[in-house]
Amino acid sequence: MWTYILRRLLYSIPVYLGIVLLLMACLRVNDPVAGFLGKGASEEAYQAKKESMGLDRPFVVQYFDFLRQLVTFEFIKVPDEEVTASEDGGAAVLRSRGIESWSQEGRTVGQILRESIIPSISITVPALCFTLLISIVIALLSAYYRGRLPDKLMMVSAVLGMSISFLVYIIFGQYWAAYLLNQKLELEFFAVQGYEPGAANWAHYCLLPVLISTIVAMGYDTRFYRAVMVEESGRDYIITARAKGSTKRKIMFVHMLKNAMIPIITRVMSTLPFLVMGSILLEMYFNIPGMGRALLDSIFSNDFPVTQMLVAVFAGIFLVSVILTDVFYALVDPRVRLS
Repeated sequence: MWTYILRRLLYSIPVYLGIVLLLMACLRVNDPVAGFLGKGASEEAYQAKKESMGLDRPFVVQYFDFLRQLVTFEFIKVPDEEVTASEDGGAAVLRSRGIESWSQEGRTVGQILRESIIPSISITVPALCFTLLISIVIALLSAYYRGRLPDKLMMVSAVLGMSISFLVYIIFGQYWAAYLLNQKLELEFFAVQGYEPGAANWAHYCLLPVLISTIVAMGYDTRFYRAVMVEESGRDYIITARAKGSTKRKIMFVHMLKNAMIPIITRVMSTLPFLVMGSILLEMYFNIPGMGRALLDSIFSNDFPVTQMLVAVFAGIFLVSVILTDVFYALVDPRVRLS
């Protein structure tokens, strides 16, 4: 098992190196310093900004320096504050080290990333868990009642759910579930916008976005999982189980579910990195300071350091999800690592 995992990790290193190389090359097609400062910037300001980010160095040097920051996690470290006494014995001077944001003065890329991780996880992880559990249960029930009225009703509901735009769910959710309850019924259960950290505030600020994300994703996932269950129902092991006298319920919820884990893992792990990016609409409309919103704000403000680092982190998350997919394959099916 560990040999298989190590092999997958080694295979992924060149891929990530190529992704980072392509990312850095694309972000430098247009001069990021000129784009941030604008046409009216002086030559001194231009050169100072360029030197502060190290963009005056050769591209190869910038590439390996950026890789060093990624490998050592330098960008997420808490900035060092060193106290140095002035020569005249006056007040101490605080110096901080780190990759500073261009648009948010005094803040580093690591600070922005650390502050945006928890809000994003507060939405994406519960949404993923709710969607997975509910979709699998509905898919099993739909396959169990295949061709009958419950199956048809659940599939029609799934198609209707996935046919409506994500933005429509957000607007209706904010108006009906948040605004009307707050203003008309004076029940402040859901917040229209905003975010405050803490477990006690999670339901007020995050539950509505999680429910919206779950409803949207359920339509796609339910149809996919039902197709998997229907395909599994024709396998030889199902026919053998029926011949041995196993009940239909045991076949569906024990044998079939266990053997359908490969496509289920594929579906879950392939959507995992997109949950971070897919929450951009939720974070923007609900004013939640997550990773997706941080990336979008950095793009709009031409904040080159934040954009470069966040995209590299998202690429790493996607690659890790691919590796985890292979590892989970090996865990549920020993034939995978043998091949």
